[in-house]
Amino acid sequence: MHKSIAADALVIGAGPAGASTAILLRLAGWRVILVEQQVYPRQKVCGECLSAGSLALLDQLGVGVAVRDRAGPELTQLGWMSGVSTLIAPLPPCREGPYRYGRALGRDQLDAILVNRARELDVTLIQPAKVRSVRGESGNFECEIQLRAAEHAPRQRSSRLTTHRVPVVIDAHGSWENGPLDGTRLGPHARRRGSDLFGFKASFAHATLAHGLLPVLSFPGGYGGLVIADSGRLTLAGCIRRDTLASWRAQLPGASAGAAFEAYLRTFCRGVREMLDVAHRSEPWLSVGPLQPRIRVGTCRMFSVGNAAGESHPLIGEGMNMALQSAFMLTGQLVEQPVRAIDVNRALGIQRRYRAQWRGAFEPRLRLAATLAHMAMRPALSRPVTRLLQTWPQLLTAAARLAGKARSPVRQSFLLEGTP
Repeated sequence: MHKSIAADALVIGAGPAGASTAILLRLAGWRVILVEQQVYPRQKVCGECLSAGSLALLDQLGVGVAVRDRAGPELTQLGWMSGVSTLIAPLPPCREGPYRYGRALGRDQLDAILVNRARELDVTLIQPAKVRSVRGESGNFECEIQLRAAEHAPRQRSSRLTTHRVPVVIDAHGSWENGPLDGTRLGPHARRRGSDLFGFKASFAHATLAHGLLPVLSFPGGYGGLVIADSGRLTLAGCIRRDTLASWRAQLPGASAGAAFEAYLRTFCRGVREMLDVAHRSEPWLSVGPLQPRIRVGTCRMFSVGNAAGESHPLIGEGMNMALQSAFMLTGQLVEQPVRAIDVNRALGIQRRYRAQWRGAFEPRLRLAATLAHMAMRPALSRPVTRLLQTWPQLLTAAARLAGKARSPVRQSFLLEGTP
């Protein structure tokens, strides 16, 4: 087992939150190790929407041009698809920063862009690998990393372990994944529940969705969304209750879960059926679950960003934006003092300030997302909501504003002189 101490921070997970945190710390002069268990590029069951404010944050990270070159068209309209109804309203523009509207980019593209930027800045990337344990305390963590064989090199040993000593550990592991073995792992529910939500996602070519339109899907027992991302591909993603999916699959013997989900959407949402009738699915359905929306920030001795800090119902499409914004929030707190000065007491102070900032920014969004998700999933609520939106479609615009779609970008002091 090899031991190393040549780093100031170790970041667990190289998704948007983890890679952005590693980049920001490196720009502040920290030596950073970034650990990712998956092999890139890969798609993932996750939203792809980037708000106008997030596009500005990506500029600060030094990847804005690469993202905009690949991303889909500006998202200028919001839709509500429920049953036979499709209602459309303007998305609110961002009044500050260089961009008015957001865009969409697949996770296979965005994750690779951010990781390549981290490499350019000499972040130490260990991939594919998993952090097996985190022992110690702030100022003196010992992290055990298990190296895995890449898919293209299966004969390599996959159980080689390395140990790294670092003052700061940041947890950025994604949804439906276990964290390091220190009591922070998310794990499955203690018992299976009919109300458990499972996520599905697939891409389609030749779809007829109007460019710039971001529809929210409301159907019995679930919700979802559509967006045109990079290369004109349509991304269809959604969540469905365990009991609803099981009942529907019983009517389709032999159908996979993804095929059953698509058939269910075609049956209960005319707008989806009309688009998919002329589209071609370009990749297999991906599925994960159950979804575990909750606030976790500040609940363990490590710092956390992205879904490790807190997870929202994906109905409002803010997961990617929360990931990026939380990375900026935490690094802004961390770099206010030299890394070697961060001991247990200082870490507690940083954690308190970061938790307060995080909750102030995101807790209202989580509550709004939960409220809208329950409205979308329950016909007794979705029907009156649809009638209300038929009379006042501007309520969609107001909801988007509350969800953070027009939020201004963050600017960190250590980046004010320009991003390398």
